[in-house]
Amino acid sequence: MTHEIVQPEGWKPAKGYANGVLSQSGTLYVGGQIGWTADQVFESHDFIGQMEQALRNIVDVVEAAGGQVGDITRLTWFVIDKAEYLARQREVGEVYRKVLGRHFPAMSMLIVAGLVEDEALLEIEATAEIARG
Repeated sequence: MTHEIVQPEGWKPAKGYANGVLSQSGTLYVGGQIGWTADQVFESHDFIGQMEQALRNIVDVVEAAGGQVGDITRLTWFVIDKAEYLARQREVGEVYRKVLGRHFPAMSMLIVAGLVEDEALLEIEATAEIARG
């Protein structure tokens, strides 16, 4: 096999997708993470709360692959409410720095009509480069 499936310990299994795929070269592809917990439960129905959980989920997958926040090279955000995102920029920045510190990888943001999980307000996918040793 040329890649490894990454599943953080204690997480409920993903159905029909992988939370992370680590290539032989060390590129980690983190599947879109939403604002639910390891048990796939939404504890927050607020944009900022879900954003924080989604970012924490990304960190969990990166760490499960042997990496750290500084290894994240790209984030792609899918947001269903552009107005809320823009209105809450200060809070977005505060929570982002709380979870990822002052690490700012390449980012893209798309405004979408909806997500597969009806309760999800955003989804974030990531790419990271994990040193293979």
